[in-house]
Amino acid sequence: MVDIIKVLGWNYVSTVGSDDSYGESGIEVFTQISREAGGICIAQSQKIPLDSKESDFEKIITNLAAVNTARVVVIFANEDDIRMLLGAAKEQNQTNQFLWLASDSWGAKNAPIRNVQDVAEGAVTILPKRASVEGKDAYLTSKNVETNRDGCWGAESWETYTHKRVMLKSQRKHITFACLPPGKERIGQDSFYEQEGKVQFVIDAVYAMAHALHNLQQELCPHLSGICPNMEPIPTDKLLQKIRSLSFNGSAGTPVQFNEDGDAPGRYDIFQYQRTLAGTMEYHVIGEWVNNLQLNVSAMVWAHNTRRPPYSVCSLPCQPGERKSIVKGSPCCWQCEPCIRYDYQMNETMCKPCAIGYRPNANRTSCVPIPTVKLEWHSPFAAIPVFVAVLGLLTTTFVIGTFIRYNETPIVRASGRELSYVLLMGIFLCYAATFLMIAQPTISVCAFRRIFLGLGMCVSYAALLTKTNRIYRIFEQGKLSVSPPRLISPASQLVITFTLISVQLLGMCVWFGVTPPHTVIDFPELWTQDPKNARGILRCDISDLALICSLSYSILLMVTCTVYAIKTRGVPENFNEAKPIGFTMYTTCIIWLAFIPIFFGTAKSAEKVYIQTTTLTISMSLSASVALGMLYMPKVYIIIFHPEQNVQKRKRSFKAVVTAAAMSNKLTGPKASERPNGEVKTELCESLDNSGSSCTKTTYISYSNHLM
Repeated sequence: MVDIIKVLGWNYVSTVGSDDSYGESGIEVFTQISREAGGICIAQSQKIPLDSKESDFEKIITNLAAVNTARVVVIFANEDDIRMLLGAAKEQNQTNQFLWLASDSWGAKNAPIRNVQDVAEGAVTILPKRASVEGKDAYLTSKNVETNRDGCWGAESWETYTHKRVMLKSQRKHITFACLPPGKERIGQDSFYEQEGKVQFVIDAVYAMAHALHNLQQELCPHLSGICPNMEPIPTDKLLQKIRSLSFNGSAGTPVQFNEDGDAPGRYDIFQYQRTLAGTMEYHVIGEWVNNLQLNVSAMVWAHNTRRPPYSVCSLPCQPGERKSIVKGSPCCWQCEPCIRYDYQMNETMCKPCAIGYRPNANRTSCVPIPTVKLEWHSPFAAIPVFVAVLGLLTTTFVIGTFIRYNETPIVRASGRELSYVLLMGIFLCYAATFLMIAQPTISVCAFRRIFLGLGMCVSYAALLTKTNRIYRIFEQGKLSVSPPRLISPASQLVITFTLISVQLLGMCVWFGVTPPHTVIDFPELWTQDPKNARGILRCDISDLALICSLSYSILLMVTCTVYAIKTRGVPENFNEAKPIGFTMYTTCIIWLAFIPIFFGTAKSAEKVYIQTTTLTISMSLSASVALGMLYMPKVYIIIFHPEQNVQKRKRSFKAVVTAAAMSNKLTGPKASERPNGEVKTELCESLDNSGSSCTKTTYISYSNHLM
């Protein structure tokens, strides 16, 4: 019965047993074996009283129906109790509620289901395998009342098959031989007859006892016949051993033997009470149990002609991706709880988080890699910086080409050709870095990012710092003497510039040595509440801190250049680009001051990598555009559209220049901007005495064409 329950997928059953040795022992053994087998829980156990009334059965049915998930009812009861139980179920309109699983007391009999066949539909019963004893049939069918000489046992058999009373039972014990009334009726001809199914077992039991006594006599009384003194009294323990050790063919030709517990091997036929196509109800053999269960589930038919076994479980199976939360005290009952977020169903009772870089699949039964994304070229976060960078590269290339084409003209020479080309190369690298920042990260791309991320800015600001420092030293030296300061030649300026750039390159080499470039995939930054939307971002291993450290030296050069630009703000506006450089540095500082809060303010954003990349590339392009627009576009405009202004003016000695520079704070008269071609009228005034006498000397000097 336990095997049948497990094969049909049931795990929550109720039991009903008669209040006698058969019912109690049957329920007890069933409970014990089901507990040992595991996976079967007993919802409730009902007991039928000995002096049961109809109300007792109604109460039992009410209690069984209260636990509607335990539809299977295991029955160990006599025929009358079974019939009353089924009748009570019919009265309470529970015809198709219960699935009856009955012992051999029900078997394949019609008596337990008389008038309640509808309620019994689908019932599964068991019956020990049996075979008819042919001699018994021949003997009984040859007898009639007149020829019966079996004493009162014959009378009782006659009453059983003919349903006619022969004599009162109280009188049979006084009858010895001719106790039956006259008659010619024969069993099997004038009455229904079917051999009792347990005849085989009764005969085999008698033979088992006989064989055991014979074997015991052979052991205790060798060479003697009959019972010897050693068998008086009969040693029951030895007799039991002899019975358990027996093995012989029984009356039906089946082997008779016993196990160590004294039980004969189980051999059962399994029946189901089914409705046929004609509408009648019959028992059908659906399997057998001989050492193990052989059940033809496909041959089973349930109520309403369904083939699928009904459920009898405390809780329905959980769906994939749900774990069982076992109800305390009832291992067959549970609540299904879904695995949430990035958890997957590890087993029936446990959910476990997926490893980093993985997310649960659609039904949460395993983990799959999280899709990897990167900044695409068609994304708005990339399209805008690329557009700006392309314009900047084209413009820078045009300016470089113009300067090369007009390399020997006064304006190009006056701007300091060597440092101008270095600065233009730095501007070009700033624009080009945009493409490296947006390109798909690989080891080589990551290496070039480290190199060019800060190199373009470093080259630009190193050149500008060298220029502003040169101007500052010239004017400071002019306040002290007329001799020129050291290291102001073009070669010296290039050495200073490349020395400043080498510091950046040295830092890069150290960075490469400490942490070789490689790609990483950021998962936590885009882990969302819904794992379906989770994405990993492929990026280079450049952290925010490493990025700032890479740019910090360039920012230091920028700040220092700004300081020198402030110090030289009093220089005549056309003198060697001092004021354009100043405006360039002021604007650049504003750009990078805006960059810092935007860059770090998006650290918690799901679009962090995209926003930070766009912000960084736009800031670099704007810085390059400011320098390109303020320092070179006016020169290119004059070179191309006003070539008449691109002429050589008369040169002055360095002494005259520094003298004018020293007196620049005492400029008087019209503004310098009103003088043609950058000429400034300088009035050298001596100190006036109290009488107000004065002397004035006027000199005109051209700065714009003086090579410094």
